[in-house]
Amino acid sequence: MNTFIEQIAIYGFTFLLITVILLIYIIKQKRESKEVEDKIEIAKEEGWHEPVTLYPVVDPNRCLKSGACITACPEKDILGIRNGKATTINASLCIGHGACVKACPVGAISLYIGTEKRGVDIPELSDNFETNVPGIFISGELGGMGLIKNAVTQGAEAVEYISQIIQKDSPAEYDLIVVGAGPAGIGATLNAKKNGLKVLTLEQDTLGGTIATFPRSKIVMTSPMQLPLYGKVKLVETTKPELMHLWETALSKNKLSIQENIKVESIHPENGYFKITASTGETYTTQKVLLAVGRRGTPRKLGIPGEMTEKVAYRLLEPEDIHGKKIVIVGGGDSAVESALLLAPQNQVTLCYRGEAFSRIKQKNAHKIADAMAKGSVNVLFNTNLVSIDPHSVSYKIGESDEIHQLENDRVYIFAGGELPVQFLKKMGISMSTKHGEVILKH
Repeated sequence: MNTFIEQIAIYGFTFLLITVILLIYIIKQKRESKEVEDKIEIAKEEGWHEPVTLYPVVDPNRCLKSGACITACPEKDILGIRNGKATTINASLCIGHGACVKACPVGAISLYIGTEKRGVDIPELSDNFETNVPGIFISGELGGMGLIKNAVTQGAEAVEYISQIIQKDSPAEYDLIVVGAGPAGIGATLNAKKNGLKVLTLEQDTLGGTIATFPRSKIVMTSPMQLPLYGKVKLVETTKPELMHLWETALSKNKLSIQENIKVESIHPENGYFKITASTGETYTTQKVLLAVGRRGTPRKLGIPGEMTEKVAYRLLEPEDIHGKKIVIVGGGDSAVESALLLAPQNQVTLCYRGEAFSRIKQKNAHKIADAMAKGSVNVLFNTNLVSIDPHSVSYKIGESDEIHQLENDRVYIFAGGELPVQFLKKMGISMSTKHGEVILKH
């Protein structure tokens, strides 16, 4: 009898213990799910839930709630766990690290580009980064990969394939000409040297591409990466000077130089190779061409009177040298917000944005600009469009109203994004397509 009672007590205690543990687990999961749901609601209200370009998509049937994707993502609150499955919170803040894709132990996450609502134009490429024009390759931001690490890796991978198909008896001057000296172009150039190719790199501006146009103190996000002929680079947050020093060191160490201020005007197939004509009138011949020109090489214009005057600029290089000016900044992206924050301490800054709220900026920038607005150090005019730029002022409209407002100012910085070099690509016969939600990186 006593043995029976003891067994009942043991089983009862075990059942009670399991029940308590299950209850604690369920309550904890519900609390965490509620927190994620609240974040999603806030993200929807502030416009961060809808993806812009690259973003993670979770397969709920494969997700095991390991949480590895959340731990691996260098950005915060892109993903969260809701009801035992990973889900996107602030999809528009994804900048394409792809760390979540690689960290997921069951391959439940893929990186997509474009959505049904918002398409993204990119060239059609094979798995080897070759366009529909045999011998012309594309890597980096132009092909959809904007993050520095991804661009470097993609440039190097494209050259890895190109090195396998180079003909030894070609009459062309070069095995490979790389067009563009941003991260993808630098990665490609270094890997071409590593593979023994005769390579030439042409850049329409200066080494670094778009990065060279950043303000000196701008924080640049990346991930640790492998740079050919240099080794492991352990950078996560860096600055323009640090990154430029890295590129210069890697190239000089390997006795490589970039031909700067040479814009490629045309690329034509000729006698089994390509003839490249530059804006300087010089011509080059090469077996293969790798385009690493980025998507923002040509700033988008507003098309309003006065835009061509000297007071207007499309990049901010040395904000610390600008003092006591009345400055208007146009745009609602990270470049516009960061420039406003850099100029605000020593100038009178007004940020004009046509949207009703900032919807596609990094979370850090969102917090900083909100703080600056609260303190009054940056005057932000939402739902605003400039209509003209005059010598000592700008004119603008608010919303649908026809009423013209004027604002005194000394300088105007426009950050309205960049124009994809569509005509340049079409002249070469390269096919483009609009991506409305396609996988660009998977496990």
